Amino acid sequence: MITRKIEQGLKGFIVLSALLVAVLDVSAQIRGNNIVVTVEPDHKDWNYKVGQTAQFTVEVRRSGTLVDNVSVNYEAGPEMYPDVKRENVVLKDGTMKWKGSMKKPGFYRLKVTATVDGRKYDGLCTAAFSPEQLQPTTENPQDFDAFWSKAIEEARWTSLEPTKTLLPERSTKDVNVYEVSFQNVRWGSRTYGILCVPVKEGKYPALLRVPGAGVRPYQGDVWTAAQGAITLEIGIHGVSVTQPQSFYDNLQSGALNCYWEFGMDDRDKSYYKRVVLGCIRAIDFIEQFTPWDGKNLGVTGSSQGGFLSLATAGLDKRVSCYGAVHSALCDHTASLKKVACGWPHYFYGKDANQLKKAAAHIETSRYYDGVNFARRITCPGWFSFGYNDDVVPPTTAYATYNIVTAPKVLSPYQQTGHYWYQEQWDEWTAWLMKQLGIKN
Repeated sequence: MITRKIEQGLKGFIVLSALLVAVLDVSAQIRGNNIVVTVEPDHKDWNYKVGQTAQFTVEVRRSGTLVDNVSVNYEAGPEMYPDVKRENVVLKDGTMKWKGSMKKPGFYRLKVTATVDGRKYDGLCTAAFSPEQLQPTTENPQDFDAFWSKAIEEARWTSLEPTKTLLPERSTKDVNVYEVSFQNVRWGSRTYGILCVPVKEGKYPALLRVPGAGVRPYQGDVWTAAQGAITLEIGIHGVSVTQPQSFYDNLQSGALNCYWEFGMDDRDKSYYKRVVLGCIRAIDFIEQFTPWDGKNLGVTGSSQGGFLSLATAGLDKRVSCYGAVHSALCDHTASLKKVACGWPHYFYGKDANQLKKAAAHIETSRYYDGVNFARRITCPGWFSFGYNDDVVPPTTAYATYNIVTAPKVLSPYQQTGHYWYQEQWDEWTAWLMKQLGIKN
């Protein structure tokens, strides 16, 4: 009797487990939405000349077919500053046409939100008008070079005093993986990262990976190291990068909440001073404590990491190439002229009284503007961004690209927002590998 009950219980457990596995398997396959809002321009490259008219076609589809009598809201105009807004417009056949134009270089955005069965679905398209003529607004401080030269010199008064801990669970037969740290701007102020070094003895090119905004752990770039490069992926917050996720979540919502605004009323107290200097000290670490070949060194990142790539390449001539993808923190002051500004949009939406109080903040921002670092770059760079990015406006990304006088490659992926496609990632990686002389 007891044996039978045990058998029945076991069968029930097996059935329940199978059901759970099935549910988990189904949830793992969720992909996209059945309702899709598309906004398509009439130029395949999304590019127009100033004075031309862009014609947009909007379609709302369910299961690939048009939705009748669908209600939409839409806004149109220069990105971040739409001059047309409409609500509760009914599209009888699920489609609409729109025309837009610009009298000066910039990006024109049409954003459409459809409501279907009580849920909202967005679609947008951002057309470029003579973007090659865009120029940034930020001023270039006369003492910019002196400020950063002194800051780097003072940081180097503190020895690196590195630590290095092997992570055997992440290492492979071809790559040793370590958590490392080194001192940054003063005694006890440390930068942490994941170092990956090929096992085979020799001298190697190096790649510094700099992070996007946020607080998180890091895994390190084992794949690139396996191709024959030293890789160092750093964090910027002065804490270990191998802790549980909850550790970083607590910092993100607590002590480091909105860290990008810390100290922005004083160029010497800005949070980003330590961050930028940490990138330079990371190269010091690579030079002094890894088998770097002394010649080929790249830096790359996206968003905040794109900014840090520009800053590092602009300040350190040891950098031989860089990849900057949808770079944040560029052209902060554009919004003072009612032009789209870079994340974190410091001055966007502020009234005259607020801007008056922010005078010191405005001045400080010029020392931490990706544009002013980009002006100083002399090595080759690869740029990529999406026209539909609503975090890092393409206006700022393109203007920053335009200000660079060194050799450069631009590869926009127009439809992307603040993310990238697989093809974009592959192209980015291939370009860096070629520049670093790595064959794979």
